[in-house]
Amino acid sequence: MNSVLIRAFALLTLLGASWHLYATPSLHPANIRGQVLTAEGSPLVGATVRIADSPRGTLTQTNGQFQFIDLKTGNYDLIVSFLGYQNDTTNVTVAPDETTTLVIRLAEAPTELASVDIRADRRDPLAILQTVDLSLRPVNSAQDFLRLVPGLFTAQHAGGGKAEQIFLRGFDLDHGTDILITVDGMPVNMVSHAHGQGYADLHFLIPETVERLDVRKGPYDAADGNLATAGSVHFQTRDQLDGSLAKVEIGQYGYQRGVALVDLTGDKRSGNGYLAGEFLMNRGVFEAPQDLRRLNGFAKYGLPVGARSRLTLSASAFQSDWDASGQIPQRSVDRGDITRWGAIDPTEGGATSRYNANISLNTDLGEGATLSQRFYYSRYTFDLFSNFTFFLNDPVNGDQIRQTETRNLWGYQGNWNKGFNWKNIAMNSRLGWGFRDDQVNDLGLFRTFQRDSLLTSVADGAVQETNGFLFADHQMQLTDRLDLTLGLRYDAFAFRYEDALDEAYRPQRAQKGIVSPKLQARYQLSNNVQAYFKMGTGFHSNDARVVVAQNGREILPRAYGMEFGTMFKPVPRFLVNVGAWGLDLDQEFVYVGDEGIVEPGGKTRRVGLDVSLRYQLTDWLFADADLNWSRPRTREVPAEEIFIPLSPTFTSVGGLQVQTPWGLQGSLRYRHLSPRPANETWTLTADGYTLVDATVSYTHRNRWTYGLSMVNLLNTAWNEAQFETESQLPTETESTTEIHFTPGSPRLLRGWISWQF
Repeated sequence: MNSVLIRAFALLTLLGASWHLYATPSLHPANIRGQVLTAEGSPLVGATVRIADSPRGTLTQTNGQFQFIDLKTGNYDLIVSFLGYQNDTTNVTVAPDETTTLVIRLAEAPTELASVDIRADRRDPLAILQTVDLSLRPVNSAQDFLRLVPGLFTAQHAGGGKAEQIFLRGFDLDHGTDILITVDGMPVNMVSHAHGQGYADLHFLIPETVERLDVRKGPYDAADGNLATAGSVHFQTRDQLDGSLAKVEIGQYGYQRGVALVDLTGDKRSGNGYLAGEFLMNRGVFEAPQDLRRLNGFAKYGLPVGARSRLTLSASAFQSDWDASGQIPQRSVDRGDITRWGAIDPTEGGATSRYNANISLNTDLGEGATLSQRFYYSRYTFDLFSNFTFFLNDPVNGDQIRQTETRNLWGYQGNWNKGFNWKNIAMNSRLGWGFRDDQVNDLGLFRTFQRDSLLTSVADGAVQETNGFLFADHQMQLTDRLDLTLGLRYDAFAFRYEDALDEAYRPQRAQKGIVSPKLQARYQLSNNVQAYFKMGTGFHSNDARVVVAQNGREILPRAYGMEFGTMFKPVPRFLVNVGAWGLDLDQEFVYVGDEGIVEPGGKTRRVGLDVSLRYQLTDWLFADADLNWSRPRTREVPAEEIFIPLSPTFTSVGGLQVQTPWGLQGSLRYRHLSPRPANETWTLTADGYTLVDATVSYTHRNRWTYGLSMVNLLNTAWNEAQFETESQLPTETESTTEIHFTPGSPRLLRGWISWQF
């Protein structure tokens, strides 16, 4: 996007954000402020609140709060809805120059797709889909939450301890290079990481503590900065519990997991807090035991500060270690040298830890304005042993490598938000600012022998990377049908690298800034049909070691995105979303952590079509399907080299869910990934697969839950992770380039029992 267009976006956004300064309120205006709670008193975040016979509507925010300001004097019917709860209509009479305060409690009710109101719910279609999916789909891990994103696939290839490989919208995202992931506003991705840019390890997140997630595809939201090109996923943990929980799971191949959530507060009016803990052990299906061990702890406490503020404190601790069989060459299996569950180097594996502290303060400033502030800190360690090429480089000792880092990560985020009316146009302005600072020591790559012996040091050094940002967006409900949001974001980076292996090396520095304009529009064609259009730019930063090697040139490759689609309900219980999109990426320079070298990338273009279907067949039976096509290509290269390795071209996820009022729940789900190119010329193919999983559970008197799950019900032989790799085995005199893979799990039976008290 050229500089003229960027300046135009900037001018429109700043003008929009400043309109509130001269907005003329109604004569003697009235206001409504309220809170939406469950029957037990827990806040409902994301509930829809709208004024009957009016285009005005809003969503409940932190602690279930909502507000309507600058109303004319009179009577209003407020309609409140939230999936899984009974709708509520409350009549309110407002007087001049007064604020009416409400507390609305919703009773639980069976999930009913007919209650999803597209006309009232002025949200991104993905947000509506996520609300439906969270109420229905079984979730047993942080990765299961990621799979709630339509079209997102994950693959594990290191014994269950390493971060998953992620695929979305025609991207092989590696471990998080082009997808932003946060938990309670704290970044999960690690920039300039020892193993890969944007490395996102979610294993510190206890799934039972997650209340909701906010998913956005593409670079269209001003609040999303670095890495948010294919999309972003934001997890929010529970602020409070309705009761305590204990859960035990066991399964085949030595799988054991225990979880406990303990409510610490009875009277939640003065404050609320809880503790959570998790342990997991898994021997695994491989001949060389994986022996995964994971420990998690989490604590959260919130309390009011004064009449208008709320302070929330949370802390977590995570440790994990594991062994791994790694990727194995197809030729070794074909020859019978090893089985699919065997290993060439059984001494792979690793250990990692993360300790987090998170403080947030949310303040009601009055007159429709709010201020939220957050400070976070993480202490992170990483130690990984891998062997991809076996004996290609060192025929005697082998090619095992060790990657390490120790990181201190801290940052601050501020967000000011104000809703108002201007000449009967409902508006909302948002301004955000903050910074993130990563200080990474012992950032090393070493050649080792069976974990015990250090052979050579390839790289060892320290990185400091600082990202400051400022963004603004302005949302306008221009007519009863048209809703427009303009946004603008600026990011500034400072990079520093120091090489510990070169005594004469002087620390190198580089700085760079980037502007990212955004636009989103929604148009209500009818009560049950909404159309939308999005366009904007995003970016991902390159590794600091690339930045200094390039002297700061071309180190923030920009992404240009555009999308249009529709969400509609052909019948009351049938929800359909269709979206067509395109995304171009500029030149990239990629640091290959496994080799310690810099490789140039190229310009790419991806176009695609997403289709999501949600259908309620009966009061208790639900069906869903996501179908995602993409065409990923490299630009400005010879025609025979246009394919992007491992980028998915078609994925589909779907299934049936049973949800009865007497406590029986179940699901039968499939996931499909089509074959895709393993290299630039598609002379090698990464095999596709289709898997079927099943789950059934029964809850007795809302206290005891008994469940069984069957992973890979049809016992399909499939490859979870696949790569084109050149390798050489100890018995070979020449190397071979072919598919190396990690086998996917066979049929696995797991059971669990939980007690809520």
